[in-house]
Amino acid sequence: MDSHKWSLGFISLAFLFITSSSAEFLIKQVTEGRGIDYNNSYSLTANLGVTTRVLRAERPSSKIVTITSFSVIKDRGEPYESSIFEAAGYKWRLVLYVKGNQKGGINNHISLYARIEETESLPRGWEVNVDLKLFVHNRKLNKYLAVTDGIVKRYNDAKKEFGFTQLISLPTFYNANEGYYLQDTGSFGAEIFVVNPAEQQEKVTFISNPPNNVFTWKILRFSTLEDKFYYSDDFLVGDRYWRLGFNPKGDGGGRPHALPLYLYAQGHKANAVVTNTWGAVNLRLKNQRNSNHKQLYSAAWYPVRSGYGVGVNNIILMSDLKDARKGYLVNDAIIFEAEMVKVSVTNIVSV
Repeated sequence: MDSHKWSLGFISLAFLFITSSSAEFLIKQVTEGRGIDYNNSYSLTANLGVTTRVLRAERPSSKIVTITSFSVIKDRGEPYESSIFEAAGYKWRLVLYVKGNQKGGINNHISLYARIEETESLPRGWEVNVDLKLFVHNRKLNKYLAVTDGIVKRYNDAKKEFGFTQLISLPTFYNANEGYYLQDTGSFGAEIFVVNPAEQQEKVTFISNPPNNVFTWKILRFSTLEDKFYYSDDFLVGDRYWRLGFNPKGDGGGRPHALPLYLYAQGHKANAVVTNTWGAVNLRLKNQRNSNHKQLYSAAWYPVRSGYGVGVNNIILMSDLKDARKGYLVNDAIIFEAEMVKVSVTNIVSV
């Protein structure tokens, strides 16, 4: 039980153009079918629109192209177009300029693009939003340089090709100490994820003084109660059931000199969206002779699981409780009250 309750005040996300004979060099193309589970080896920390380059251990998930005898075509200005591959339900090619895309005025970098193919079967006015990452394999480190800018690429009939004109500089690529170009071989890759905008959202609303927000619990024959926790009936406020609980002999740091009182979150009502729930409550021990009630305010996020309690272990000293003149224990009965002043309700709504 102690693991489920807290005292008041605590609680509170390739590619090359080739004109020479195919006998002069070998192009190896690999289409990877597995997804990537990102971990701390991958991080994107740049501002949106700023191209970042980060080394990671995982291979690209959509396409890898390896070119041997790279020197045969290193001076060619024409683009190499890879074979068609499928990623995220669409067909693609990679387009590689080993000396840079001259049309873009680039001549000191390798340029690489991903082009969508076979769009004739797509509906009129089609648009495909893509999170695009392109890669260069560092053979020395056996890692991949991931190049991205954080901008979603909007492919459509007017624009079928996106990528990076300055994927990697030629001096860096050909520097043997860097490790991208070794044994006359270079490898490139792509990772294509389609971004489908969400049509629904989870909306959390905080409701002040919700309906039926006061629950009263009268405990009879208080002097006969045992040293254990007692619980009220469940009561519904918002989308969740709640209950009160206490031990007549005390609890935690208040034992045995003070009386505790806790509010517990139980299950959710039928068809409710099941999430953790904010509960703010005035916990009271009622004075049965006047309005001098003992009251404490408690607020916390209650987890999804049932039986989690938040409250106080000292809503009243035992000496004050048992003093008949003070009016809290009358005819061997006490009265607890919970006033739920604010709760959260979660709904799934259209965006």
